[in-house]
Amino acid sequence: CGHDHEEHEHHHHHDGECGCGHDHHHHHADEVFTSWGRETIKKYTREGLEKILEALSESDKYGIILRAKGMLPAEDGTWIYFDMVPEETEIREGAPEYTGRLCVIGSKLDEHALEELFGIA
Repeated sequence: CGHDHEEHEHHHHHDGECGCGHDHHHHHADEVFTSWGRETIKKYTREGLEKILEALSESDKYGIILRAKGMLPAEDGTWIYFDMVPEETEIREGAPEYTGRLCVIGSKLDEHALEELFGIA
């Protein structure tokens, strides 16, 4: 960056920012993200899945959720595909799959709580 950091370190804090260049409302790059994935033959309903995803997005109990997605068999024989990011959830019907799959991505994930939430503990 063309600066001698030994002498000029105190000049790097402009406008009250911390100097790391990130907006602190977002996740820090040093947070460790993990993914929790499961296959399941359990059948779900759209309403039940909506409640599960609502719980995921509204509570820290399960960790800091960045994304949840999957395809699950429905009780009526169709397949439910879902994709959730903070502030937005999409649930739609999709093509049949061999087995149900779900994946949750975030940090500090509580795998046991997730298994209980999805009813596959």
